[in-house]
Amino acid sequence: MREKNFVLATDLDGTLVGDNSALCALLQHFEESSLQIALVYITGRHLASASTLILEEKLPKPDVLITDIGTAIYTSPSLSEEKAWTEKMKSNWDPNEIIKISEKFPLLKRQALPTDDRISFTIHQNEEIVKEFKNALFENNIPHKFVYSSNRDVDILPLNSGKGEALVYTLQNYFKDNVQILIAGDSGNDLDMLSLDYPSVVVGNAQKELVEMDNHPLLYRATKQFAGGIHEGWLHFYN
Repeated sequence: MREKNFVLATDLDGTLVGDNSALCALLQHFEESSLQIALVYITGRHLASASTLILEEKLPKPDVLITDIGTAIYTSPSLSEEKAWTEKMKSNWDPNEIIKISEKFPLLKRQALPTDDRISFTIHQNEEIVKEFKNALFENNIPHKFVYSSNRDVDILPLNSGKGEALVYTLQNYFKDNVQILIAGDSGNDLDMLSLDYPSVVVGNAQKELVEMDNHPLLYRATKQFAGGIHEGWLHFYN
């Protein structure tokens, strides 16, 4: 990976995936380019779900796969688990206490996940309950990161996790210092990585929380949707 000079770090659902013709055009552009481009997929899906999506959508195999909203990292060629990152995620992580507190909020519907590396819920457009749950975690001094996205998804992650933290760790440990990067996303769990000091693109179909996010000098707001927005952002920064 260190020999590659460019990185596309992108969310999957709603960003890279969602428009097959736009995806094909983006991948063709990369194939025809003389640039050595590494692919980093950063998703809220767990490993098995992300792997299935990659196969179903015929996506290129990534150099790095970051799953569960940044709580797990897997590296090529065999998508081996980054154990140092996993151990870091376990520090001060108490999923049982989080679950116990969540039981006071019956409108939160817990998602079935294969591990408790993150605790996730869905709730239908009820920001007041989300706020009360968030406050309860803070009042009980639970170390965590709270992510609310798409007006529906509530994710409780280990402290110092998230897509942004995982991406920074990946860049520092697997790529050269001067690598050129484009970050792409569409929803609230992409917010921290899109806020990093790197060229970033918010695709045209972005959720409300990204439409309302603060601008920064390296943030580009695409008009095209899904992979078309990534393509537009890539040409903006690296044409």
